[in-house]
Amino acid sequence: MSYIIEQVVNGIKKYIPESEIALNEPMKKHTTFRVGGDAEIFVSPSATEVKDLIDLCNDLEVPYHVVGNGSNLLVSDQGLKGVVISVRRNAEYIDIKGDTIITGAGSSLAKVANFAAKEGLGGLEFAAGIPGTIGGAIVMNAGAFGGEIKDVLVSVKVCTKDGQVLEIKAQDLDLSYRHSCILEKEYIVLEATFKLKEANKDEIYATMDDYKKRRISSQPLNFPSAGSTFKRPKDNFAGKLIEDAGLKGYKIGGAQVSEKHCGFVVNSNAATATDVYELIKYVISIVKTKYDVTLEPEVKMMGEF
Repeated sequence: MSYIIEQVVNGIKKYIPESEIALNEPMKKHTTFRVGGDAEIFVSPSATEVKDLIDLCNDLEVPYHVVGNGSNLLVSDQGLKGVVISVRRNAEYIDIKGDTIITGAGSSLAKVANFAAKEGLGGLEFAAGIPGTIGGAIVMNAGAFGGEIKDVLVSVKVCTKDGQVLEIKAQDLDLSYRHSCILEKEYIVLEATFKLKEANKDEIYATMDDYKKRRISSQPLNFPSAGSTFKRPKDNFAGKLIEDAGLKGYKIGGAQVSEKHCGFVVNSNAATATDVYELIKYVISIVKTKYDVTLEPEVKMMGEF
């Protein structure tokens, strides 16, 4: 272990239990694609410990990366240098005050939606079955079936790259289709506040069950993937363009354009991150050549490709 890594680990131990620190942690264990190299230092802090980690990384000039459930993430086969901050299981909590839910960034979006349904609060039905965390869902303004995070989000608590903790109103996050300003400003989501509405529990559950069934019938949930791989192009659908281009089932290595839904790239047979990345690039190039439409990946790349 090099001096700098030892120095970083010893610094982290001052704030976080040693059991929450891992060296050379395979990122394939922390992404839904089930690919990716090792994280040099992998840490699972609580929401309140993130600031200390950022301060430490800044003081020691160590690069850091932030991940949640890894459900919209492609990590390089070369892995990630520095510290990977996993805002997930130790940053998971849900509180309710009337029709308002306050939840940690590490909470499962689907779990929060189910909690709301149990309390007779509507507005998060669209999130049933979405595999990401609250933090990731806000970063990407996750949505489905006509609903989006921005429809119910009131505010977020974030840590800045300088280690400041701020409360930011939803209207100041530049929330739009699969976009927020969070990545651009290098914020780390710590907590979110949602404003929901009282509704009939049976109707909420019926809607959620319908959405879940529609996901199961239309999506390749039997293969590791990061969900929908491409953003929806204006006045069109990525899956239709890809299928019309003759790419249904097309493979590079162990990565494949799903035969069930062409908008998904899946890990069909021990794919590497490079396989997935090269297939994404190939799909984009073919669709551009045939239809003059530039598909934009919805999946975020992390590391060197």
